[in-house]
Amino acid sequence: MPVIPKILVFAGSVRSGAFSGRTADVAQRELAMQGAEVTRISLGDYPLPIMDEDLEKEEGIPQNAMRLGRLIAGHDGLLIATPEYNGSIPPLLKNSVDWVSRIRRDGSRSFRPFPGKPAGLCSSSDGKFAGIRCINHLRAVLVRCQVEVVTPECSVSGASDAFDQDGHFRDDRLRQSMERLCRTLIETSRMLSSRIEA
Repeated sequence: MPVIPKILVFAGSVRSGAFSGRTADVAQRELAMQGAEVTRISLGDYPLPIMDEDLEKEEGIPQNAMRLGRLIAGHDGLLIATPEYNGSIPPLLKNSVDWVSRIRRDGSRSFRPFPGKPAGLCSSSDGKFAGIRCINHLRAVLVRCQVEVVTPECSVSGASDAFDQDGHFRDDRLRQSMERLCRTLIETSRMLSSRIEA
C-alpha cells in the first residue's frame, strides 16, 4: 500500500467564484498539509451528455467518462465539495457520477472505478443549512455506487462570509471540521487503497 495516499479533489460546480470551489481550495491545502499527494480537477474539463442508456447502447461510455473513471481509479481517495441546488445534488455532479457508475470494462479488462473507493464530502451554501440536504443525498448516491464515504464531513454555511481574503475559513469550528475530515480520509485511503496505475 502507498505510504503517501493520492487524493483527487473536485467541486460540484464550475461557476467562477463558486463556494464549492473555494471549499475545495481549503480541502486541497489541508490534505497537502497533512501529507497527501493531491490532484485537483474541474468537472468542466470532462463534459458529458446527459446520462442516456440508449446513447450508451449505441455509442458506449463517453470518452470523458472513461477519462474521469481512470483518474478516479488512479487515486486512493476522493474529496468532493458540492453546492446545493434546490435542496439536492447539482446536475453536473450527478451526471458525472451516473456516467462513471456505468463503467464496467476498460478494453479487455474488468474495470469499475467506484466500488471500494474512499470519499470525503464537503458542502457549501450561502444559507444557514450549509448544503446539508445535498450532502445527505450525495452520500446516499455514492454509497449506492459502493463508494466508502467517510463519516466526518465539512458543511459551510453563510459561505459569502466564510472565507478570509486568503481563502481560508474564518471560523475555528470549520477549520477543525475540515482538519478532521481530511485526516480521516487520508487514513481511510491509506488503509483501503486499491489504486490502479494508468
